[in-house]
Amino acid sequence: MISSMTGYGRGELTEDRVTAVAEIRSVNSRFLEVMSRLPRTMSLRENDVKELVRTKFSRGKVNVVLNITHENDNETPFKINKAAAKAYYKLLSDLKRAVNLKEKITLEHLLKFQEIIEIDEFERGDEKEWILVRQALTMALDEAAVMRRREGEELMKDLSRRVKRLDEILEMIERLAKETVPAMKSMLEDRLRELVGDQSVIDAKRLEMELALYADKLDITEETVRFRSHNKFFLKAMREEDSAGRKLNFLVQEMNREANTIGSKTNSADVAHLVVGIKEELEKIREQLQNIE
Repeated sequence: MISSMTGYGRGELTEDRVTAVAEIRSVNSRFLEVMSRLPRTMSLRENDVKELVRTKFSRGKVNVVLNITHENDNETPFKINKAAAKAYYKLLSDLKRAVNLKEKITLEHLLKFQEIIEIDEFERGDEKEWILVRQALTMALDEAAVMRRREGEELMKDLSRRVKRLDEILEMIERLAKETVPAMKSMLEDRLRELVGDQSVIDAKRLEMELALYADKLDITEETVRFRSHNKFFLKAMREEDSAGRKLNFLVQEMNREANTIGSKTNSADVAHLVVGIKEELEKIREQLQNIE
C-alpha cells in the first residue's frame, strides 16, 4: 500500500514525575531528511533519534521536536554557579581598583553575567530518561505513519481512477487507428484518379504494397500494448508493501514515452487530441506522485 509523505504525530508519556513529549511533522522530499530539536540532556541522542525515524520512514522531510519536563515541588529549575559568581566578583573588584572607582559592586552588576544563574539540567539525561523519550517518539512516529497511510489510500483511489481513464483513452485511440488505414487508402485512390486520367496505368499491386508500408508506419499496436502493461504494473506497485514512489515515477516516464510515440505516428487530428488528453492525465498523476513515499 502506498503512503503519503505528509503526516503529523504526537506522543506523550509520564513516569516518575518526568514527562516526555514528542512531535513529528513530515512533508514530501526526494530523500529521507531528519531534522531534530532536542533538549540539552538528549543532545547526545541525536543519531539514535534519526535511526528510529529511519525504521519507520524511507522518504520525506521529517521534523522531530522533543521536550522533557520534570515535576519537582521542592526544586527550582535554576541553580547558582557559585564558582562563576566569585570569579566575576573578583574580576569586577580588580576592575574597580584599576580605574579607581568608588562605586560599590552590587548584585545587579553580577546578574549581568548569564553564567551565574544557570538552568538546572537535572544532570545529564540517563538511560531511564532516554527509554521514556524513545517510547514517546515511537508513539508519535506510529501516529504519523497512520496518517501517512490514510492519505496514501486517498491518493491511491485518485491514481486508480486516472489510470482507468488512460485505459479508456487508449481504447478510443485504437478504434480510431483501425479506421485510419482504410480511410487513407480510399483517399489515396481518389487522389490518384484525379491525377491520372487513364486508370489502367495504376499498378494495383504497387499501390497495395505502398499502403501496407504506410499502414506499418502508422501502426501503434506495440505502443498501446506496452502502455497497458505499464498501467497494469502501476496498479500493482501501488499495492506492494515496499516504498513505491520511485517505481511509480519511472512507470509514468515510460507511459509518457509511449504517448509521445503514438502522437508522432498518427496523422489523425482526433488521435492527436486524445494524446494530449493522455499527457494531461499523466501530468496530474506526476503531481500526485510527488507526495508518495
